[in-house]
Amino acid sequence: MKKYTSTGNKDTRSGFGDGLLEAGKKNENVIAMCADLTGSLKMDAFKNEFPDRFIQAGIAEANMIGMAAGMTIGGKIPFTGTFANFSTGRVYDQIRQSVAYSDKNVKICASHAGLTLGEDGATHQILEDIGLMKMLPGMTVINPCDYNQTKAATIAIAEHHGPVYLRFGRPKVPVFMPENEKFVIGEAIHLTEGTDVSIFATGHLVWEALQAAEQLEAKGISAEVINIHTIKPLDAKAVLASVAKTKCVVTAEEHMRHGGLGDSIAQLLSRENPTPMEYVAVNDSFGESGTPEELMTKYGLDAANIVKAAEKVIKRK
Repeated sequence: MKKYTSTGNKDTRSGFGDGLLEAGKKNENVIAMCADLTGSLKMDAFKNEFPDRFIQAGIAEANMIGMAAGMTIGGKIPFTGTFANFSTGRVYDQIRQSVAYSDKNVKICASHAGLTLGEDGATHQILEDIGLMKMLPGMTVINPCDYNQTKAATIAIAEHHGPVYLRFGRPKVPVFMPENEKFVIGEAIHLTEGTDVSIFATGHLVWEALQAAEQLEAKGISAEVINIHTIKPLDAKAVLASVAKTKCVVTAEEHMRHGGLGDSIAQLLSRENPTPMEYVAVNDSFGESGTPEELMTKYGLDAANIVKAAEKVIKRK
């Protein structure tokens, strides 16, 4: 089995910040807007490099989304930045009406998603955002796994026409994807080949899935790990090809079980190839205050729980 090593830990939000700066250098129509969280979103470099293309909207997220939608009419490519909870739940009506329904070229970029936000607690730890955004017609939903992939995704969405939701996080996590690898929207990445179980993981759970695969290998179980960085459009071809080989599935995500990656894959399999499946996700619960590591363990979002899910689903074949 192919092994992956971390080159160090970096936060995915820094990948966004560096990618945004590069996108701005490539295209003068790229503009950035923030709702009073410039430092937290790592947008300072863009702000300093292109002060005339940066707008501080203040704590007025709905207004920011409305302004962004309007600016696309003049050919601008606005990147909005705030925490995931405020990027989705607080402004869902504006996104639905002014961005998605109107097919505006707005890039909604959301940091501090999921439980790994940590100490800020349940009110900020949105676990429903992927579900909310993937249900909007025409909305592309991307959830990269590390610094390198987040940077590449940020550059890629600037070149993609249409509304996008880009989700990333606060904590420093392992960097293991290749530097400067081209990001292809909607194209899953096979990380390991396997024959006994398919593990489809997204975001921070991709690294955990790789650790789980190594633990499973030690038990004589061959796990195929696939990085589903694009939740929508889902790479159905990659999913179905893997499942045809392994005959069972585990999905892993830092999101509510309802409405996330797992549900997208379950919908696909129910239509095309009904298959035993287990979820590693938050089960109908809000989060709480704690360190990212404590929370991921308590809510079962780690390698150990992926291993358990894999062993359980294999018995159902």
